[in-house]
Amino acid sequence: MFSKGKYGRYLPRLMSAVDFVLLNGAMFAVEQLNASVPELRSKLVWLLLNVAYLPAAKYLNGVHNDRFVQMDAVVRSALLAALSHLLVFVTLLYLMDVDSIGLWVFAEFYGLFTTVLVAWRIAARSLLKHYRRCGGNMRRVVIIGCGSTAERLYGCLTADDGFGVDVQGFFDIYCPPGFPRKDLYLGNLSDLEAFVKANRTEEIFYAISAENTEALQLSIGLCDALMMKFYYVPRISPYMPRAFTPGAVGQVPVMTIHNNPLEQPFNAALKRGFDILFSSAFLLVSPVIFIPIAIAIKLSSPGPVFFKQLRTGYKGREFYCYKFRTMKVNASADTVQATRDDPRKTRLGDFLRRTSLDELPQFINVLKGDMSVVGPRPHMLKHTEDYRRLIKAYMVRHLIRPGITGWAQVMGFRGQTEELWQMEGRVEHDIWYMEHWSFLLDIKIIFRTILNALKNDEQAF
Repeated sequence: MFSKGKYGRYLPRLMSAVDFVLLNGAMFAVEQLNASVPELRSKLVWLLLNVAYLPAAKYLNGVHNDRFVQMDAVVRSALLAALSHLLVFVTLLYLMDVDSIGLWVFAEFYGLFTTVLVAWRIAARSLLKHYRRCGGNMRRVVIIGCGSTAERLYGCLTADDGFGVDVQGFFDIYCPPGFPRKDLYLGNLSDLEAFVKANRTEEIFYAISAENTEALQLSIGLCDALMMKFYYVPRISPYMPRAFTPGAVGQVPVMTIHNNPLEQPFNAALKRGFDILFSSAFLLVSPVIFIPIAIAIKLSSPGPVFFKQLRTGYKGREFYCYKFRTMKVNASADTVQATRDDPRKTRLGDFLRRTSLDELPQFINVLKGDMSVVGPRPHMLKHTEDYRRLIKAYMVRHLIRPGITGWAQVMGFRGQTEELWQMEGRVEHDIWYMEHWSFLLDIKIIFRTILNALKNDEQAF
């Protein structure tokens, strides 16, 4: 989904040109470091170096053209491009009988090239989003429909100014009085053609029933005639999983739900391996943190150092979740959620909660396999029983291991859930994380968690 804009058509070429400069610059630097390897000065090697990049470029161009891609996908595409280049380059060198370049040379080159490529693509993406926030490279969009799906679509399209989407308004046969974007209602479908011509609309998102053949044919026909992009938006409940892949049964289009990526053995092993390494490394140095906190807890109030509570884990299994004790010993600890000015908290406990230090013993749960470093936060049993009746998709979040931190937490759905919509938002983000899991997404969440802790997250209490 790439906007031409005034100079937009040149952006992919510019991005690719810089990629080639970085590729050749990295090789030049490695050549200078390894002057004793004559093959690095061979014109054939340099030709193959650049030819090998052509198939790798598809990973970068595909992501760059998507306005709504997350930064972790940008990083992943750069890593895949570097890996693809490695495989093609080595194969071409082998076929051309150039086999005297040492492994250390490849290690130096791909270490340098991958680093600068990732840094460049992150910087380019950030600059482009900044440019769009300033009003450049915008895409003018009209939404067909005034229902809940159209409203949700509007929210997603305008969630970040860096997407560079200008939603001009809504068209529909009828706009209900309760439609929250009524001020953007532009009229009946009979007014659509005149509007898009006069306002240079570039894309139409069709968000009403496809059974309305007259409206559908009018919208598609108009896009064909004016060379605009047409997108059909299925009317799917927000409680349905949102990761679908298109397919067909005969001539009938169907959509199938994507599998949980962590059901794949390699992904599951990668995540579990990282959990073991990360938690083991932390627990080796944990006495430096744990001992002073333990002493402070014992001095602050009578009771144990650790607080353990039964919580709902992977596939609904119960487990004891460990934390540093932050409250005076009380009978309601397993049933009543902590509040901002909770009288049960000790002064030290309030500090531990605000800094998230109380969560550190959960690395023991990670090492045991009850939890993961990243995943949906585990809830106390009472909350599981309450919310599974109120939120239909609530239990879906338990199809993966709970985590010390998670996507919902770094996106603002942390702490006390006073109203149902707060838990619904948390569940929605947890399910999104489960469906879109990647190793790089976990790394991103860990870094954002650290940044939030350093900024003294207001939701931590």
